Amino acid sequence: MDQTALFKLSYGVYICTSWDEGRPVGCIANSSMQITSAPATVAVSINRVNHTHKCIEETGHFALTVLGEKSDPKLIGLFGFRSSKDTDKFQNVRYTVRGKLPVIDDAIAFISCKVIGKLETPTHTVFLGEVIDCGNLKKDKPMTYAYYHEVLKGKTSVNAPTFIEGGGKAEREVWVCDVCGYTYDGEIPFEELPDDWVCPLCGVGKENFHRK
Repeated sequence: MDQTALFKLSYGVYICTSWDEGRPVGCIANSSMQITSAPATVAVSINRVNHTHKCIEETGHFALTVLGEKSDPKLIGLFGFRSSKDTDKFQNVRYTVRGKLPVIDDAIAFISCKVIGKLETPTHTVFLGEVIDCGNLKKDKPMTYAYYHEVLKGKTSVNAPTFIEGGGKAEREVWVCDVCGYTYDGEIPFEELPDDWVCPLCGVGKENFHRK
């Protein structure tokens, strides 16, 4: 079975948010879709090990922030490769409460939802949400998962629905970020990069990279 066939499916890049006893939490989601238009209903797939999953279960609400190509890519490293359980992801991130839910400002649109149903898989829950508020935030092209991989050179979190064990291995030696999985394969030797160089996705220094 060639699981790369699944790569032909289309995905976006979203930040799914909720509340943890009044504290905003969130994680990256790439599997979301509109189910109906009247009443407006969407679905999102969240790994059950994510702390945000627990918070959606407890509050019965979630919001999707739609990232654009010009959105800060460090948001993906922060929300996709760290846990809200022990990290305040919103400490240095501007957000606004919309539809009673935290929404990242650096995005192109938002959809706030009330959970009306769910589907369980061995690893993920697909939450069905009735839209209680939504709107556009700024003009930009929606960031696709293909853009994230091909342009930003980002990697897939092990908790993502699209993660495939051993997929996307580099054909030549590269430098990989220990925090977010970003791969540096530029023409400039990594050793010659300035000491203040940081990962373009999650912002950690070059000391957090290993050769692969």
